[in-house]
Amino acid sequence: MTKYLYDFTEGDKDQKDLLGGKGANLAEMTKLGLPVPPGFTITTEACREYLTLGHEPGELRVQVTMGLRHLEDNLGRRLGDRHDPLLVSVRSGAKFSMPGMMETVLNIGLNDASVKGLAEESGDERFAWDSYRRLLQMFGRTVLDMPGEVFSDALEKAKSAKGVSSDVDLDVDDLRELVGTFKHAVREHSGAEFPQHPREQLDMAIRAVFNSWNTDRARLYRRRERIPQDLGTAVNICTMVFGNLGETSGTGVAFTRDPASGKIGAYGDYLPNAQGEDVVAGIRNTLSLDDLKALDPASHKQLTKVMRRLETHYRDLCDIEFTIERSKLWMLQTRVGKRTPAAAFRIAAQLVDENLITMDEALSRVSGSQLALLMFPQFDRSAARTLLTKGMAASPGAAVGKAVFDSATAKQWAERGENVVLVRRETNPDDLAGMIAAAGILTARGGKTSHAAVVARGMGKTCVCGAEELHVDATARVARVGSIVIAEGDEVSIDGSTGEVFLGAMPVVPSPVETYIEQGLTAAVAGADADIAALVTSVDRLLTHADSRRRLAIRANADTAEDAVRARSLGAQGIGLCRTEHMFLGERRSLIERVILADTAGAREQALDALLPLQRNDFVELLEAMDGLPVTIRLLDPPLHEFLPDRTELAVKVAVAEALGETGAGVDEDRRVLAAVERMHESNPMLGLRGVRLGLLTPGLFALQVRAVAEAASDLVAAGKNPQVEIMVPLVGSVMELHLVRDEAEVILAEVAAAKGVTLTNTAPQGQPNNGIPIGTMIELPRAALTGYRIADAGDFFSFGTNDLTQTTWGFSRDDVEAAVFATYLEKGVFTVSPFETIDGDGVGRLVRIAAEEGRRTKPGLKLGVCGEHGGDPESIHFFHTVGLDYVSCSPFRVPVARLEAGRAAVL
Repeated sequence: MTKYLYDFTEGDKDQKDLLGGKGANLAEMTKLGLPVPPGFTITTEACREYLTLGHEPGELRVQVTMGLRHLEDNLGRRLGDRHDPLLVSVRSGAKFSMPGMMETVLNIGLNDASVKGLAEESGDERFAWDSYRRLLQMFGRTVLDMPGEVFSDALEKAKSAKGVSSDVDLDVDDLRELVGTFKHAVREHSGAEFPQHPREQLDMAIRAVFNSWNTDRARLYRRRERIPQDLGTAVNICTMVFGNLGETSGTGVAFTRDPASGKIGAYGDYLPNAQGEDVVAGIRNTLSLDDLKALDPASHKQLTKVMRRLETHYRDLCDIEFTIERSKLWMLQTRVGKRTPAAAFRIAAQLVDENLITMDEALSRVSGSQLALLMFPQFDRSAARTLLTKGMAASPGAAVGKAVFDSATAKQWAERGENVVLVRRETNPDDLAGMIAAAGILTARGGKTSHAAVVARGMGKTCVCGAEELHVDATARVARVGSIVIAEGDEVSIDGSTGEVFLGAMPVVPSPVETYIEQGLTAAVAGADADIAALVTSVDRLLTHADSRRRLAIRANADTAEDAVRARSLGAQGIGLCRTEHMFLGERRSLIERVILADTAGAREQALDALLPLQRNDFVELLEAMDGLPVTIRLLDPPLHEFLPDRTELAVKVAVAEALGETGAGVDEDRRVLAAVERMHESNPMLGLRGVRLGLLTPGLFALQVRAVAEAASDLVAAGKNPQVEIMVPLVGSVMELHLVRDEAEVILAEVAAAKGVTLTNTAPQGQPNNGIPIGTMIELPRAALTGYRIADAGDFFSFGTNDLTQTTWGFSRDDVEAAVFATYLEKGVFTVSPFETIDGDGVGRLVRIAAEEGRRTKPGLKLGVCGEHGGDPESIHFFHTVGLDYVSCSPFRVPVARLEAGRAAVL
């Protein structure tokens, strides 16, 4: 018999695959002897079986019965008994944290009879009926799939009738009447009475949690976070402890350090006389842990000790859920807490200083994606601004956008290119699509552990929560602060680092981390406050350590001296891709058109002669900016149509001239050019006359560029500089293509060397480094990858052009499929991320691996790099490290990200 059920005393934190994160950590806390209510976990395997079969595995019901009876016997109470009832919670718990995405039901076991027993046993009739109305509300919404507004509107109506603003001010009669209202709503919606049998409630709740794995919002969250869709969720059945037993009870969420800023010290939210979901739902504004200390010093002291013990045990920031029942502390959950990018870097450095982790471990705790977020601009504090209100700084950043008041509008407006700020009284899991679409999130209720705050931090979204002065009327689509009205479409600016909310669009300035990256630590911390100084110092320590640990060199893709200077300031160790076609735009385009369209050798030579000094000067500027560092110059590689006159415009021009009977040299030239353009017209230019093919079929084109490179390098050598130039031949599919280009190039290099008196020929022995100009190729066609063992004979290096290699491997035309295909493919799980963003390891990646291994088998010293966009993608960098490439090349802005990730790849 498959074991589907584990008591909390049986598992540990390393069994997340089987018990889910929540179940594994409940078992770990039980093992540590912390006060955890007794219970058991139904495994993720049971969930997968349920989702496959459409019903529970037969053994599961038996095992739940055995687990429940064991729980009842140990506690001396029975589920839903009419005298001293045992009540339980039913909570989801997947391997990876998915805050708010799946279901929880509290107070299972309450019914019309047991509510009286609970009142008698507790001595608090109001508490019992409050717990019953909570069960009905959660059960109706999560198990019976009723709209949450049915219950929340009825609750608001009850408070309004009573003339109170908080549900804690409703008395027992109000709650008893509310229970009747809720039961009537259940009957109206489902056509059946609310189930009175406790075991029926339990079984239905378990199935609801299983089913919640496949809700739209859960699937959307997993796609965004790239969590596999086939893992399933565990279900945790836990003895209820009650935070709604009066003022000596309460519930809270705490962090062992501030998850927003990374400051040392316990942070959290506490609600007296409440149950757990009240805190994360944000339906009441919370108290701080300092307030808890004043209310219940003994429980606060015990909580502080538990938090320290858990942080020491996990050696990381811990996120903790707890309940206090009549001054007794109970631990309901712990996990390694989600944090903002700023907090991630500060906490990693702090834990090193506290000797809890090593620098290598600290490097594994941060990511290139987090560093990229820290480099985004911030609000200009010196600019004129109109402060609207202030809430809690829940997730840092600067967000500017038009106010919208529901998720659907946020998504719709964002899709048409608008920046929006989602403004809500409080968010709930159904708002996820709008939260993803929005530039920032602003709520009137909730604290740092509310749904909005937790999800925003996980996504790296700017968020301000608990802006109490903000009154949101989602129906009227307005928000008010005093007499000030914000209508839908009005611009607002929110600062997730301070909690400030401003009217209008605030200007932004570079972040201190970007200042550090470009100008150094001293410039970044000069005049900065303590928090910024601590953040920048932490980034410096970890990035410096990454540089010391990484094997991969980091180059940049740059086409101009200006780009090269910026890349060098960001830490680039060379240029991995200079796209020379970008040098032929503007006024020079007519010259390259003349080269391609020339019908005589003389006309072609004339155009080439005009281009040579321009191209040589481009290379002198670029090589001078990167003096002493390698610069890989790719010969021309545009699709042919990019350098030809527009076919339609030219045809219209000729047709009009003919219709008007115009004649002359100009008309004759237009006809000649049109005939050439018609002859060269291609149905699929990306696979047509481009790259090495264009160079071989257009006499003198590549020769021009090679000569310009050689003359630029020679001039710099003569001036005492140290140019380290490399020539890269694009779109090679056959070794013979590379041989032909190489043979011509080496003749030109020898000519220039003789004329200038320098050594430029590439004559070093096979596999040995040389001080000349290496000639290599881009590997961007599947055939090139599969015949890399032959191409290595003619090439000094391979640079993988993964953009085109992805297109040609998948058969995708990127410009077409990203809009037309990818959304559906991501939705249906064909892939979890665009293969143009992250390397397709199984397909494209396998070709990279084959070419790398077989190329080096032919030429052991073969230098290998990548220059596609994947060179700056964190996950792809780890793949390239594993394959054994020598360097990655990316856009200048991504250089710091690549540096960090290359270091992480070396230690993970």
